[in-house]
Amino acid sequence: MIDSRVKFRHLQTFVEVARQKSVMKAAELLHVSQPAVTKTIRELEQVLGVDVFERDGRGIKITRYGEVFLRHAGAALTALRQGLDSVSQEQFADAPPIRIGALPTVSSRIMPRAMELFLKEKTWSRVKIVTGENAVLLEQLRVGDLDLVVGRLAGAEMMAGFSFEHLYSEQVVFAVRAGHPLLDDRQSPFAGFGDYTVLMPTRGSIIRPVVENFLIANGVSSLPNQIETVSDSFGRAFLRASDAIWIISNGVVAGDVADGRLALLPVDTGETKGPVGLTMRADAVPSLPQSILMQTIREAASEASL
Repeated sequence: MIDSRVKFRHLQTFVEVARQKSVMKAAELLHVSQPAVTKTIRELEQVLGVDVFERDGRGIKITRYGEVFLRHAGAALTALRQGLDSVSQEQFADAPPIRIGALPTVSSRIMPRAMELFLKEKTWSRVKIVTGENAVLLEQLRVGDLDLVVGRLAGAEMMAGFSFEHLYSEQVVFAVRAGHPLLDDRQSPFAGFGDYTVLMPTRGSIIRPVVENFLIANGVSSLPNQIETVSDSFGRAFLRASDAIWIISNGVVAGDVADGRLALLPVDTGETKGPVGLTMRADAVPSLPQSILMQTIREAASEASL
């Protein structure tokens, strides 16, 4: 039997503190006072009989017991949201929403075609697509704010509680504007890297360590002039206006290269190849509309990888 002392506010507050890793930030988002958040967490700990958070320097971190409870608390909130959505569906003849997190590599290459195929199925489902760093999207998936993440496979330490379905493999490329000086240089492109601004993936992105190891292996130990970004729109605009070099997943710029707006430096990046696919919570059961959307993503990925 569920302990009647555990209320919705306990689960909501606990999940938000876990997500924000801060009582202050959680209080702001929940529109309550910090003492109220602290009191709610203490009440939950009394019911569970264990601490779910502990001090970590000036901040807090979730405990081992908290990690275990987070998986179930997140699932419980997700189930409640789905229940509310189902009632709304019955009341307004509207399908439940599908919330997708898409990394930049699939936002431009896979998702437009997947949505085109999905709309033909006439499920009338609402779809929300958000982009961002993989770590942020996976955290939103973990606590139930997203139903699915489409992108590169994350590291093993981030995949606990998730399942992954491989769709295709993709490598990193070095993109420049058409007519870039390094395209005509007979020397190795790495010899002149220090003379150009380099757009790098952010430190929170999956491909950042892959890129860093690849550069080191090719004699580039530091980049004096670099910009970190996950914005594909900024990357395209900046390359068109400069001689910068953009290190990015191939899927982000494949269309631009095919159209002749961008070009790729002659660098063999085969060793940077990694799996791209669908990540879900291991205990999640997709709705019928979500299952249909997942199938259209598979079909779009299959077309793109041909």
